[in-house]
Amino acid sequence: MENEYILEMRNITKEFPGVKALDNVNFKVRKGEIHCLVGENGAGKSTLMKVLSGVWKYGTYTGDIVYEGEVQKFHNIADSEAKGIAIIYQELALFPELPIYENIFFGHEIMSAGQVNWNETIVKAKEMLQKVRLNVDPSMPVKRLNTGNQQLVEIAKALSKNCKLIIFDEPTSSLNEDDSINLLNIMRELRDQGITCIMISHKLREVTAIADTITVLRDGSTICSLDAKTDDISEANIIRNMVGRSIDDVYPKRETKNFGNVMFEIRNLTVEDPKTGREILKNVNLNVRKGEIVGLQGLMGAGRTECALTVFGNPYGYKIKSGEVIMNGKSRMFKSPREAIKNGLAYVSEDRKGNGLVSIDSNKEILIANKYKDDINIKAPSIAQKVNNLSGGNQQKVQIAKWLFTEPKVLILDEPTRGIDVGAKLEIYTLMNKMVEEGMCIIMISSELPEVLGMSDRLYVMSEGQITGELDASEATEEKVMKMAINAFCG
Repeated sequence: MENEYILEMRNITKEFPGVKALDNVNFKVRKGEIHCLVGENGAGKSTLMKVLSGVWKYGTYTGDIVYEGEVQKFHNIADSEAKGIAIIYQELALFPELPIYENIFFGHEIMSAGQVNWNETIVKAKEMLQKVRLNVDPSMPVKRLNTGNQQLVEIAKALSKNCKLIIFDEPTSSLNEDDSINLLNIMRELRDQGITCIMISHKLREVTAIADTITVLRDGSTICSLDAKTDDISEANIIRNMVGRSIDDVYPKRETKNFGNVMFEIRNLTVEDPKTGREILKNVNLNVRKGEIVGLQGLMGAGRTECALTVFGNPYGYKIKSGEVIMNGKSRMFKSPREAIKNGLAYVSEDRKGNGLVSIDSNKEILIANKYKDDINIKAPSIAQKVNNLSGGNQQKVQIAKWLFTEPKVLILDEPTRGIDVGAKLEIYTLMNKMVEEGMCIIMISSELPEVLGMSDRLYVMSEGQITGELDASEATEEKVMKMAINAFCG
């Protein structure tokens, strides 16, 4: 049927200086379906959606966008929104200080006699919030909502514009498991109401659970589209199409596991947030041996990152009520990140763009940068390439290379593979194995439970600022870990 498809992107080619980001891409989306767009970082997914939404305007690419049977020439986001297309990015475009109702109708205010009709705005905002099952006061400032609920406000905002197609760019990347499940259920409800959803995601478990159709991009080209009803949409088949080969073992095994003495230990660490007076860490004890990868697991808010930052020189100024760090055989508590680095401790931040990346300047740095670019396979035309223009996986490798230059003995990796594709993850895991085989030890914080189980030799579980369990890799299961993470000290 001719009208079966709400969207067809035909032969889309988009070039940047020296790079062909999209090469003759074809992408078709049926009305009222959830269509997942997958591929490695740098495959062209976000670029394709920016072409569709008007960020890359008509004339900056070749090919046709056919939407609702008509060729479109979007010159900006306003043009695509006027046709009923909305895009929700990872970084939410909300105003934290403004109330929810103002955020929902910002830019398309409800007017009456030349003025904003606030009463009608609040009434309509309530209606939009009901559609996304968010039961909150629309007069509440957005900043008081958690990330998952802020995302629902973004969807309500899109619905208020009478959108017919919503693009979700990595919608669950910063959500906990409950909020992720809720968001996926909302997407199903939108589909049932006739709204078409396109979702970009690296989380293949979610993709296979929710997709009606999956399109795979690789190196800027369309590889295939898979129908969930008739085709093989197993993770293994999706990965094979994404990377062009089969990845039999996502978590590579180490050749040898020779653990030495304890290199780093935290004893009886209790920490208070001076702003709230709340104890965010309570009597934390953990250790890691030479040549060992120790996982630190727990739900969001369990205190994992706070623990890492406290021992890494306490840059946020938490109040340390008790505890000590044993490193290099000495008892100490580092007073600054500089002191921690000087003593062989490194911390790779979960926020690689905000806290993790720096620029290259001197001749010596250029020599070292070239060495690490080759050693850990950073894919870039040269070290002069701006880091922001690299894929997420290569940005992460740049950040790790920065810390390897300090020659640490202990490396804390905070969400080392968040937002990167399966091929880049494998490279990071292989690099981690190489580092510990050479005598380093690693503490890995991750919200992805399969990753912790797949890479750790031993793991600790945290809940509400406390260590609630310690497991050897041989005895650890998802069920055991989640029970420790959720139940804490119940019973």
